[in-house]
Amino acid sequence: MSEQQRQGAERDLYRDTWVRYLGYANEVGEAFRSLVPAAVVWLSYGVSSSYVLADAIDKGKKAGEVPSPEAGRNTRMALAVVDTFVWQSLASVAIPGFTINRLCAASLYVLGTMTHWPPTVRKWTTTTLGLLAIPVIIHPIDRSVDFLLDSSLRKLYPSVEKPSTP
Repeated sequence: MSEQQRQGAERDLYRDTWVRYLGYANEVGEAFRSLVPAAVVWLSYGVSSSYVLADAIDKGKKAGEVPSPEAGRNTRMALAVVDTFVWQSLASVAIPGFTINRLCAASLYVLGTMTHWPPTVRKWTTTTLGLLAIPVIIHPIDRSVDFLLDSSLRKLYPSVEKPSTP
């Protein structure tokens, strides 16, 4: 097998392709909250949540494909699904969504009280700030969620069966 084929076989659809960006849909929705109907924001959460669920199921299936004694297979699959689902729910949906929501709400408030800009300019400025913040918050949130899970949920896993960090 060539190096390129081997890399292609190891490529994770949910982590190494454009599909990963579906996990950021809710952050984009939150950034645009002041400009779009609430239903659009909720739809963005639906997209992100679907991504999280699909990734968790995929990791469970992959854990089940690892050759090992059948007795540990179900446990390994369950741990992979739970770990991925919790990690992705926190790192891709809940924490970034809350962060962008609060950043945009605060910036809209500050712009409203400290400037005389028209509402449309304030809203677009807020949206721009929210969008620009997304790449800045991703890695600190990911590392924080790693630390949180390593310090809590992952301590409950059997030592041999710890899933790899998403």
